[in-house]
Amino acid sequence: MLPGTLGTKIGMTHIFTEDGRMQPVTVIAAGPVYVTQIKTQEKDGYSAIQVGYGEVSDKHLSWPKYGHLKNAGVKSNLRHLREFRVDDTSGFELGQEITLDMFADGDQIEVTGISKGRGFAGVVKRYGFKGQQMTHGYMTHRRPLSNGATGPARVFKGKRGPGHMGVDRVTQIGLKVVKVDTERNLLLVSGSVPGPNGSFVTVKKGNR
Repeated sequence: MLPGTLGTKIGMTHIFTEDGRMQPVTVIAAGPVYVTQIKTQEKDGYSAIQVGYGEVSDKHLSWPKYGHLKNAGVKSNLRHLREFRVDDTSGFELGQEITLDMFADGDQIEVTGISKGRGFAGVVKRYGFKGQQMTHGYMTHRRPLSNGATGPARVFKGKRGPGHMGVDRVTQIGLKVVKVDTERNLLLVSGSVPGPNGSFVTVKKGNR
């Protein structure tokens, strides 16, 4: 069985539990995905299943990717291709459609996506620096102040400072599947799912 799937973050909503509590959830349109390549230990040095997700028109694919999908026998063009490591590839075949059978209510999962872009941000917002006094006459409320060492007369690499924030690959672990809607290919997830609404995400069964 595939250990994960691909999907799109739809947005947030809420549902009511059996005891009447309101449960906020994030909706992920997950799958179906299609097997586009089977990698084996003998041929590739490791066992993995490559799957594709997200139907697009021909103009959005390069010729190598277009030919790769046609050789796999996939009926539609797919934008995203990802691999999942598996121990045994015997239960898979090219062009196979895989739905949400690997997930069940209450499963622990981890979701990988690209975080929201925040533009140019200062150290208080970017790294949580404390900031200086906000009293009248104090001129450096949110600045990082001293920058660099006196002796080397340079700034060491990796020093935290203002700069571009967000648009990073983030994996959020410890999320919980509240409900699986196999008919509509939806996952209702409790927890913080990275990325803006409409962004591409990878969902895996939690193993940490």
